Amino acid sequence: MRIIQFTAEEKDGGVKIRDYLKAFGVSSSLLTRLKQTENGITVNGDFARTIDTLSAGDVLVIKIESKGKPPSPLKADIEVCYEDEDVLVLNKPPLMPVHESRNHIGDTLSNFVSYHLGKQGGAFRAVYRLDRDTSGLVLVAKHELAASKLAGRIEKDYYAVVGGETPDSDTVDLPIARCGDSIIKRKVDENGERAVTHFETVKHLDDSSLIRCKLETGRTHQIRVHLSHLGYPLLGDSLYGGDCTKIDRQALHCKDIYFVHPVTGGDMHITCEFPEDIKRLM
Repeated sequence: MRIIQFTAEEKDGGVKIRDYLKAFGVSSSLLTRLKQTENGITVNGDFARTIDTLSAGDVLVIKIESKGKPPSPLKADIEVCYEDEDVLVLNKPPLMPVHESRNHIGDTLSNFVSYHLGKQGGAFRAVYRLDRDTSGLVLVAKHELAASKLAGRIEKDYYAVVGGETPDSDTVDLPIARCGDSIIKRKVDENGERAVTHFETVKHLDDSSLIRCKLETGRTHQIRVHLSHLGYPLLGDSLYGGDCTKIDRQALHCKDIYFVHPVTGGDMHITCEFPEDIKRLM
């Protein structure tokens, strides 16, 4: 259970509790659950209704209960880059899926989160996912309020090692669609959905380049498809024509994330190291 406390200011006097909480980011569904939770909403220690109004100095408290059954726990050596009562940031190793699927039960990042959180577990969710072979930072929301306030609001820096000598910087604005009947492979296609990737070259290597990418959109395989289309496929990316002699998965790593904390409102920047296989390429 997450307990969050607010203190009403002068400007909040006369404001209904439901309007105050909605302005903070509490969804209608969460507001309903708070009303159904015993003492889910209190003011100055007493039960309160969402239609009650606040006065300056009132202490408003909400209790967010965990819901849902977490996946089975998995003990693993995974780096925790940041953690507080609301969020957890992990450095996902390559070759590990984020969520369970038909082919991966009990061996995913979600299983590790279940182990790590223990009795805290329940309603946690990864705010975004990385491909199985992509390494780097994954942000996990520990409760419903954090998840809803963070969704679609995370800025990420991806680093990739690609074949060839890339320009200093470029923006790729090309639509992406499924490739034929494949449920996995994608391609640049004028009938696809708009996709925008910005990249800049960090370092030129012997026959490859280290680049940093920022995404305006979040299409499946976006970086891999765009860079391959330009003639700079990611090393290790067999699906899109990359050289697989030096690394056994696509050389893509989410190294930095930026977000506004869902409860404190503070600006957050979390970073992590490159994994060993990408360090060897560099």
